[in-house]
Amino acid sequence: MTHNEKLVFLIQELLSESSQYRGMKIPSDTGKQKRMLRSLMNIREPLPISEEFQQVQDQYLREEAEEKGIVNCEDLPVSRLDRRLALWKGDITILKADAIVNAANSALRGCYVPCHGCIDNAIHSASGIQLRLACDKIMKEQGHEEPTGCAKITPAFNLPCSYVLHTVGPIVSGSLKETHCTQLKSCYRSCLELAAEKGLKSVAFCCISTGEYHFPHDQAAELAVETVQEFLNTDSQIEKVIFNVFQEEDYKIYRNILE
Repeated sequence: MTHNEKLVFLIQELLSESSQYRGMKIPSDTGKQKRMLRSLMNIREPLPISEEFQQVQDQYLREEAEEKGIVNCEDLPVSRLDRRLALWKGDITILKADAIVNAANSALRGCYVPCHGCIDNAIHSASGIQLRLACDKIMKEQGHEEPTGCAKITPAFNLPCSYVLHTVGPIVSGSLKETHCTQLKSCYRSCLELAAEKGLKSVAFCCISTGEYHFPHDQAAELAVETVQEFLNTDSQIEKVIFNVFQEEDYKIYRNILE
């Protein structure tokens, strides 16, 4: 199968699963086809999928990642503040590190809104169907929603990293409270503790809670750097922590702190 044939095959398979979408016309434009596949993946419940689908999906997603270009965290310049820290602005789904951090919701199964702009949606879309299945298994065994400030670890499947650390950040409604700050620091510590337990050497953090959870960007960055440094000073297992940002506002904030 060519790359585009794999794309069409995956769409057809997902459409055939549902009586609601079966028979829906597949657009001829490749960009619209990609958006359709992502939407179908986003809304799909965590149900078993065929081995053939997984194989084609894995080949397709890895080809997509190669086309976007993979960034090795070892090549990123380190901070003048602390040589164990680095700052990088870009798409976290193309970053090759031992683990990347996903800002998840308390259900921990990914974002169900088609093509939503959150990092949870981006990570699940690039990783593949298996990530939601892995998260679902964890949550069924746990029997309750993931508490704020805690974290879970899963394989990364089709991402260039090895693992994904899923953490639930605090939601700031109204004024920022000390509880929010404590919970955010707990997110960073929980992820680092899991990474250290796994013997991981590099971890890339997104800007937890600063998007739709409304944590003030500057204070979130200060707490992030402070908490990471505190942890690294007590545990030498982790050699590099990357602060991954997507917006220019966050890049400037972290650059000022780290330089």
